[in-house]
Amino acid sequence: MKKWYKWVFAGLLAVIIFAYGFCFTVREGSCAIVSRFGRVKNVCTEAGLYFKLPAPFDKVISFDSRSQYMDSGYTETLTNDKKNIILQTYVIWHVEDPLTFYTSVGSLTNAAAYLNDLAANVKNGVMGSYKLSALVSTDPDDIKIDKITAEMKAQIAEKALADYGVAVEEVRIKRIALPDNNLESVLEQMIADREKQVTQLISEGNRDAAAIKSEADARAAGIVAEGKAEAAKINAETEKKIAEIYGEAYDENAELFVYLKKLIALENSVSADTVIVMNAEDSAFEILSELE
Repeated sequence: MKKWYKWVFAGLLAVIIFAYGFCFTVREGSCAIVSRFGRVKNVCTEAGLYFKLPAPFDKVISFDSRSQYMDSGYTETLTNDKKNIILQTYVIWHVEDPLTFYTSVGSLTNAAAYLNDLAANVKNGVMGSYKLSALVSTDPDDIKIDKITAEMKAQIAEKALADYGVAVEEVRIKRIALPDNNLESVLEQMIADREKQVTQLISEGNRDAAAIKSEADARAAGIVAEGKAEAAKINAETEKKIAEIYGEAYDENAELFVYLKKLIALENSVSADTVIVMNAEDSAFEILSELE
């Protein structure tokens, strides 16, 4: 019975020694390089169990292949219109080619430092093709931040993958600042842009107001003309109707018609303050006739 325990213990010990000496695992989100006397023998990019020779023959170097964040810090650069700006960017990256990464960089810390230098050089080159208004402007059409970051990412990603085995996932501008000596010129430019917009808006407003006024005047003239024509038509019809009524009245009773016409003429000839002196037997119509 005791011998059985010894064999089990010996077997377990042998398995442990074999596993420790001849096997290793790569975790999810990691990659590894197996080197034998300084020469790379195997590149492991997938998580799982792998075999190797025990030390000192083989050596396993593991790297974190998850996304990494690198902040460029505050670096000063020059725009195409000779304006100094302080541009802070960040880069998100991960180890894509473990072999190139191991032979050219060696560690995440070194990779971050190399990427920082690369980002600074690319940033200077790209910003040299753009004016300050591409970053800071009151006119949205002048802003080209997305285009600038796309150019930065393309240039950084190409060189980073080829030289360092690093894949760049994203490049973004984190902060834009201005040195003190540039603030005044930037403010003057912003004021000039704002005044230009105000002048344009006033000009467009005056143009639209003139068009609206011209249209309103034309419509008003048309309405007045239509009103006058309608009034003249109604007036003519009224005069015609009055004439017909007078004619009918005269045909029915000529003496009454003449009397009423004279009465209307008398009413139209005098006012409330008019004083007429006449004999009792005289007719008012006859007096008016004599006055005429």
